[in-house]
Amino acid sequence: MKKKGLIALSTIAILFIVIELFTFSTKGEKYPFAIIFKDFKISPDINFCGEPVPFQSDDIRERFDREILKNAYWQSETIMYFKRAKRWFPVIEPILKQYGLPEDLKYVAIIESGLVNVVSPAGATGFWQIMERTGKEYGMEIREEVDDRYDVEKSTHAACKYFRSAYRKFKSYTAAAASYNMGMGGLASKMDEQGVNSYYDLLLNQETARYVFRILSYKEIFNNPRYYGYDPDEIDGYPPYDVYQVKIDSTIPDLMKYALSVNSNYKILKTLNPWLREKRLTVRSGTNYTLKLPKSGIYQFDELFPTASDSTKGLPSLRDSTIDLSAPNSSNPLRE
Repeated sequence: MKKKGLIALSTIAILFIVIELFTFSTKGEKYPFAIIFKDFKISPDINFCGEPVPFQSDDIRERFDREILKNAYWQSETIMYFKRAKRWFPVIEPILKQYGLPEDLKYVAIIESGLVNVVSPAGATGFWQIMERTGKEYGMEIREEVDDRYDVEKSTHAACKYFRSAYRKFKSYTAAAASYNMGMGGLASKMDEQGVNSYYDLLLNQETARYVFRILSYKEIFNNPRYYGYDPDEIDGYPPYDVYQVKIDSTIPDLMKYALSVNSNYKILKTLNPWLREKRLTVRSGTNYTLKLPKSGIYQFDELFPTASDSTKGLPSLRDSTIDLSAPNSSNPLRE
């Protein structure tokens, strides 16, 4: 009995010590190493594309609260977004500017895909989660060997065309962004049904009701990272790919061998050109494609495998292609 009593007392003592160690001090003085979680004050100046957010409404404040707390404290995911944004925002921002669209719309890509080429269960694809029918409506090539939805530049052009059309319809970028989630027809129907014109006045399905607030939360975190616990100087972002462009006007029967012939490999070729969906590229008469390839000096293939070039003889190479070092491609079919 004495032994059991000692065990019980020891257990209680250990629990007490653990509780004390993990007790958070609001001033951080009792245990300097303790993690301090805090709430965030909502600035009345927060806006989306220059359009005000009605934070005077308790409902609006609470919906924003949910998203800012969730995303600010989801550190692993949010840090990954900072890393990827360093590579991809410089690609997306000039295209938004080309269409005369606000830069805030770039955050839509974060909540749609996390800035990676993903495919949803419904088949929405790429950074901007574009369905096949919608992509084709906006001039994208989608077939067995080629899918422009995986091309960040071309899919951003398509998304910009959508936002421009949606803004013309709703006269609001907030509503245009919400419609990106549920469709212009779906949002317009809800507005007519409920007799209101503002996204913030609508009763919507949970996903669309949260949609704009998720966008706002990432805009706020990116614009004020230190306030939300992120130090940009300590985040090692991914740099843009260092590439040159090659115009391809003849069929490449084997992309794996072609990659070797241009001093690269298939993995790198697919990483830089994710729109290539098969192991070959059929180039139809009168058409051409632009491939991105790593600049000389990045992949010293010949030094690693000096005899491998024997397997690539007879394939199209840089000498057989027209090199266009300018970016973006001036013949982009998505441009109007």
